Amino acid sequence: MNAATAIQRPEAAPILSELKAIAADFAADRQARQARRHLEHTDFDRLAEAGFLRTGIPASMGGLWSDTRSSVRLYCDMVRIIAGGDPSVALVASMHPSVLVFWLAAESAPPADDAAWQEQRNWCFDTAREGHWWGTVTSEPGSGGDIMKTRTLAQPTGAPNSFCLTGEKHFGSGSGITSFMITTAKVAQDAAPSMFFMDMRDMPWDGSKGVTLAAEWDGHGMSATQSHAFHFDGVEATQMAWPGGVAQSSPAAAQLGACMFTAVVVGVIESALAYARGKLQPRKDGLRSFERVEWARAVNEVWTILQIHEGMVAAVESGAGGVAASARGKAIVAELAEVCLARMSKVVGGSSFSRSAPLGQWGQDVRALGFLRPPWGLAFDQLYDLSWKD
Repeated sequence: MNAATAIQRPEAAPILSELKAIAADFAADRQARQARRHLEHTDFDRLAEAGFLRTGIPASMGGLWSDTRSSVRLYCDMVRIIAGGDPSVALVASMHPSVLVFWLAAESAPPADDAAWQEQRNWCFDTAREGHWWGTVTSEPGSGGDIMKTRTLAQPTGAPNSFCLTGEKHFGSGSGITSFMITTAKVAQDAAPSMFFMDMRDMPWDGSKGVTLAAEWDGHGMSATQSHAFHFDGVEATQMAWPGGVAQSSPAAAQLGACMFTAVVVGVIESALAYARGKLQPRKDGLRSFERVEWARAVNEVWTILQIHEGMVAAVESGAGGVAASARGKAIVAELAEVCLARMSKVVGGSSFSRSAPLGQWGQDVRALGFLRPPWGLAFDQLYDLSWKD
């Protein structure tokens, strides 16, 4: 547990302690877990029982959310701990607060929308209190990760905020685990897409209710996240009750999401360093010059990654420059982690390429977090724009 979190959020100490115990159990079964191509409900039941779902509930309702500045460090510590045991589970878990932040961070709407907005916010938070997980399936083939390029169409049903969605979506991390998924679609007369959420509880994937599984996730990295692709054909969805809520909460969502995804990488890197150190310790005095240099570089890179993540979190906590710091930090850490894990593998030697060893899969996991959310092209478009705003 981060010392700063223990001081700032003592009420979270039991949750962090329980997450550490869960992560240790995950780590003890690492070889089998890394071979998985699916998620287990029991893992998420344990996280829920430990209190993780409270990340999607405001403090006023018994949750852990105060605001972005007060919550980011705790939330990062939580997913960092889980990632040390199972990165795929950690990534899917991180989606829960990263999605609900759109309601958490937009506390009030203009008078005309506020009654409906408060009713919807409370309903969303109640689902988390009832034990339901939230996730996202917003990306579309050919969009490059840019939700403004969504081609999914939303047809009103006539009921308030009720629509039927038709289109293609992929990278739906946590499919089959999450009860509710947010997504984006365009209403015919609107210039920009809107945000919706779908009730996926007991939803068949055979098209009988509008959801068809188009392709199961088969990624090299984060391979057990069930980030499936779907075809939607008139699937029922609910629009955000306050259209301006997305703009209001987007800065919080961007910062929280980037910091939490980076925390997953940090959890992986910390586990990788401990693993490699354990392998090398018995023969450290006999390492060749190349191996010694590469090892020293790898340790330096781990140290740098930790400093970058701390800088990201501190910038968000300060309330100044958090959007730029979190976006830059995520990109730098993703690149550096990939290089660092390759370097560790060189020093550990040929055994690191065995599927019975974790380094190869960890390398693919951090690579996946670089490629996705957002993809490199979109990420650097955003970073280029930010480079002129400092």
